[in-house]
Amino acid sequence: MEYNILIGGEAGQGIETISDILEKTLNNMGYYVYSSKDYMSRVKGGHNFTQIRLGDYPIHSHWPYLDLIIALDEKTVKLHRDRLKPNGCILCDMSIKNEGANTLRIPLIGIAKSLGNPRMANTVALGAVYKLFGLSYDRAIEHLNARFANKFREENIKALKEGYEAVSQLFTMPQPSTVKNILINGNEACALGALAAGCAYYSAYPMTPSTTIMKFMTRYAEKAGIFVDQAEDEIAAINSAIGASYAGIRAMTGTSGGGFSLMVEALGLAGVTETPLVVANVQRPGPATGLSTRTEQSDLLFVISAAQGEFPRMVIALRNTEDAFYQTARAFNLAEKYQIPVILLSDEYLSDCKVTTKPYDFDKVTIERYLTEKPEYEGIFRRYEVTTDGISPRIFPSQYENVFVLADSHEHDEYGHISENVDIRNSMVRKRMKKMELLRKDLMEPDYFGSEKPELLLIGWGSTYGPLYEALRLLKADGIEAGALVFGDIWPLPQNRLLHYCDKAKKIINVEQNYTGQLASLIAQQTGIRCHGSILKYDGRQMDSYFIYKAVKEGDY
Repeated sequence: MEYNILIGGEAGQGIETISDILEKTLNNMGYYVYSSKDYMSRVKGGHNFTQIRLGDYPIHSHWPYLDLIIALDEKTVKLHRDRLKPNGCILCDMSIKNEGANTLRIPLIGIAKSLGNPRMANTVALGAVYKLFGLSYDRAIEHLNARFANKFREENIKALKEGYEAVSQLFTMPQPSTVKNILINGNEACALGALAAGCAYYSAYPMTPSTTIMKFMTRYAEKAGIFVDQAEDEIAAINSAIGASYAGIRAMTGTSGGGFSLMVEALGLAGVTETPLVVANVQRPGPATGLSTRTEQSDLLFVISAAQGEFPRMVIALRNTEDAFYQTARAFNLAEKYQIPVILLSDEYLSDCKVTTKPYDFDKVTIERYLTEKPEYEGIFRRYEVTTDGISPRIFPSQYENVFVLADSHEHDEYGHISENVDIRNSMVRKRMKKMELLRKDLMEPDYFGSEKPELLLIGWGSTYGPLYEALRLLKADGIEAGALVFGDIWPLPQNRLLHYCDKAKKIINVEQNYTGQLASLIAQQTGIRCHGSILKYDGRQMDSYFIYKAVKEGDY
């Protein structure tokens, strides 16, 4: 059993406050939660909403149809009432007009005013929600106590109770799980993975939707013993992270596509100096400022080829909150092992969605530094020594007495001295690129789920994982033999499982949140395999499982 709730209104009406409390209390009660946000780039006004899907089993995507709409303004009713299920309900203030019989009007604003603060209409609505689902509001009071101080705390608790008494129970909740799970979003999971991996320096400039990585890092900086730097811009952010890594500290920077564009030259600096670096690019629609608070998967081909010249890098697409934790931790080891930049591709959908998941196993995370022992000689260290595998020895400046480490953004010899010698240039390019051969052995194949004899193969990457996973269940229920491959490691492109299932399938369809089908282009370039069609979405809104299911059923690809 599951329910789908939408909380909508203007920015400034407290949507974030009540959705956050509701999500946390539902999770604490033992229910599985999947929430996603849709918000405009403004402080007040506009139209924002949060969708909360809850049930007694794990949930991997949001759902388009609603059981309850909590409308804090009239626009919410007009925009979303067509998505209401036949037995669904709209909860709103007495002043909001709606012709449908499924509207439950209560004096949200009137109750709030009687308690001395009309802004508490959202808390009155929150209390009503607990009663509609037959839930206790005790845990909500705990969160109100933590969120508000003094007078405002007591006012909000009264508003919660008044809202609870203003309605009757409407929905029957399933039996909650006794398993203790956590509720976390993609950016928090990414940040937590970095901390688990021993990241000691994070530098960034605030840019939606990546900013909450820095916010999480800052919140726990003192406890975790890390340094967080809010740089003056993205160029400074990546350069300082490179400097920290050069000095021996595990370092990371994060941004979105526009900020990553500014980081591109410095990415090349990390490439030529063979400095380990982890970069999180939390995608949003472009070009330029684009849709700054929306979601898209349009930076894939850009990050694979970003910066002039050729140098090795790895690109990992984060698929869900669990993947974000473990893959971020793994990225630090890979960056140090191969002395390369590792780019984590996320997006607004994954970064902002909150998901109930099992607690992460920190014992699965290892910190591998790949350090070189003290050389037998003194003087300038052969930092870029040509080796059989392309990976040179690495020590930090001042790590050993009388051993000096050089770095240069120009082409250089084994010691780091600038050189334009043809033979040195050739050997250095070959040395750097040789790492890719070894890196391919460390690749993780894409996840596969579905029929082992698929007539239809759906291929996706990153945050399409959840929608694809649930779409496959819907297709299976209709008797359609389908399977899905979802890439995490995406550059270099793992090919074994791709070739295996493409050979079995009669039709191959790529599913992406961009206009050009960038993964399909990459696959064609690397393997010669061409998809027979595409299911694409590029309006800035999240793709859901029903969207994919409907496109397959109607042949809309």
